[in-house]
Amino acid sequence: MTSPMPATAPPAVDWRGAPVDCVGCAQADRQRAGRCRPAHACMQDRYAPRIDRFFRDNPDRADAALAHPYFEVRAVAARHASPFRLPALLGDADETVRWSVAQRLPLAQLARLVGDPDREVRIRVAARLAPAALHRMIHDPDYYVRQIVARRLPPAWLRLLHDDDADVRRVLAEHLPVPLLARLVDDPHWRVRHAVAARAAPAQLARLQHDADEHVRRLARERLPAWAGGREARVAGDGGVPDREPVA
Repeated sequence: MTSPMPATAPPAVDWRGAPVDCVGCAQADRQRAGRCRPAHACMQDRYAPRIDRFFRDNPDRADAALAHPYFEVRAVAARHASPFRLPALLGDADETVRWSVAQRLPLAQLARLVGDPDREVRIRVAARLAPAALHRMIHDPDYYVRQIVARRLPPAWLRLLHDDDADVRRVLAEHLPVPLLARLVDDPHWRVRHAVAARAAPAQLARLQHDADEHVRRLARERLPAWAGGREARVAGDGGVPDREPVA
């Protein structure tokens, strides 16, 4: 929403502080059509509400403005440009631009901003990211980002942690985001714990290497050296689920 004009309107100057000059302006055709006016709706003005008015009336000019040297122009243009042009701004130096990008970027590209250094960008990412990808933000350093993630995690994941059927919990362990596997590390069924050991992080593997079940212990011990060597591994073959019937 555009902010109301202040009682004393700022002077019509461009982002470098020079008076706005309409002579030779690339948007002169829009001024003649009444869709651009100095000190009111002008993309050359440094005052953000005037830039916003211009692009609301002239959204077709937004794509060409994404490389403008003034960050406010890029940020406002990103609200109106084609979403498929926005990936070019993922690495923009200004967080205001990346805020705008995070709100409109196609979901398939949004995960590229999960680790953005600005919390406001990550807040917007957490609010839009596909639920299946939310596990990537569970350990975000900002508490509010984590709150958004917690609210948006599919409720079925958490309900199924307590399902009466061990095979249901086993399947859950095979698909649950890795940071949540700690919730199943003490599951009473060995097959569930084995599924956890196949995907868990080192903290859980350190516990499972002393598990009561020999197959769980072996798998945890096989995977720990891979983590210690700086690489995540899934163990196949001998580390697979043994051919034995689950306990009823």
